[in-house]
Amino acid sequence: MFKYFPHTEQDIQEMLDKIGVQSIDELFLDLPKKLQTKPDYQVPLAKSEIELRNHFKGLSGKNRELIIFRGAGAYDHYTPSVIPAIISREEFLTAYTPYQPEIAQGTLQYIFEFQSMITDLTGMDVSNASMYDGPTATAEAMFMAVAQTRKNKIVLSDNVNPNVIDVVKTYSLYRGIEVLIIASKNGLVDRTLLDEALENAAGFIGQVPNYFGLVENLTDVSEKVQSKGGIMIINADPQVLETIESPRKMKADIACGECQSLGIPLSYGGAYVGYLGTTEKLLRKMPGRICGVTTDVDGKRAFVLTLQAREQHIRREKANSNICSNQSLMALWTTIYMSTMGKQGLKEVVAQCYQNSHYLQEQLIKTGLFKPVHNGFFIKEFLLEASFDLKAFEQKCIQKGILPGLIIEDKYMLFAVTEKRTKQEMDLLVSLVGGAK
Repeated sequence: MFKYFPHTEQDIQEMLDKIGVQSIDELFLDLPKKLQTKPDYQVPLAKSEIELRNHFKGLSGKNRELIIFRGAGAYDHYTPSVIPAIISREEFLTAYTPYQPEIAQGTLQYIFEFQSMITDLTGMDVSNASMYDGPTATAEAMFMAVAQTRKNKIVLSDNVNPNVIDVVKTYSLYRGIEVLIIASKNGLVDRTLLDEALENAAGFIGQVPNYFGLVENLTDVSEKVQSKGGIMIINADPQVLETIESPRKMKADIACGECQSLGIPLSYGGAYVGYLGTTEKLLRKMPGRICGVTTDVDGKRAFVLTLQAREQHIRREKANSNICSNQSLMALWTTIYMSTMGKQGLKEVVAQCYQNSHYLQEQLIKTGLFKPVHNGFFIKEFLLEASFDLKAFEQKCIQKGILPGLIIEDKYMLFAVTEKRTKQEMDLLVSLVGGAK
């Protein structure tokens, strides 16, 4: 009770007395001095609500919105206005995690809808709804592969997003899992390196579209992985799955990824939500919660938590994961997005991304100062090699109100173009290239 109330001076002193220190400063003596920063947050004191609102309005006015041509895992897609309106309804907006289904029917229903839409997009048999984000969902998929095969080695191609690779490495560190990363070839998975890499491996993690924006059919990779007794994991952008082969059609055992592209604003990096879908064979290796639909004693439709194979519900040593975040508010956000857009809407968004990104790529190459790095098929993201100082170009763009692509290894720039970019915005970016020599 009262968990959101701040501690009083008496509360703090009682806690200090209990642990045997004299002050807060003494409590943190072990921390290096340089980490003990005490900046002036300039938080105003004793203001009325209207004064405080005006204060924060003034602070937000200092922000400068840029025209975004950068992705690398998080994309500037349009958010339909209906989402904030629906998500604020009391049936949905709650901090309550659905342990007691009888009083959380609204929450359970949209979790069920989220799962249904994810399985529809990915083609997988089942989906859960409790993943923090795409990278952690991928790491949880790795745990599933290790648990299923009882092997302690996972293989990735280096065209997987570096953030995903870093999280996979972190998760593997204390489980004794070996992470082997193989070099890509022309931006795609190098099939010639697979045979040796997959020996005694629990599985392989591929990404579609990959970090360079290339869309690759991984069906033959799945077959090779499974012939070696491994689990095929495909990290896929759910937004494009209405227009390309689904992970299931590419014979994946597990599909996972980040749902931010489904209308979640960039928001300085979060909160986002991941997804994870798999086959019935691996159902009991899946982390988090699965919501199902049934009928109650009166014959009415009701929603229930069907499976919760995590440490709070089964013996700790038997749990494959201890993930326990309730990311369902963001799952609701993406569920409303998918419901609003529908299959045709998703296809139209992807078509606009495709047209815009290909237009920009062509215009940038026409300047003679950029050249393509890969020849593969891409939808909204592409890598170019520059023959001039990209850091100077980046600064010039920012001064003109544009966030250009991401600089990679000094001479490469990874551009992302969504349905939000106009021809005028793209032409403005191109016009800045010439002056960056």
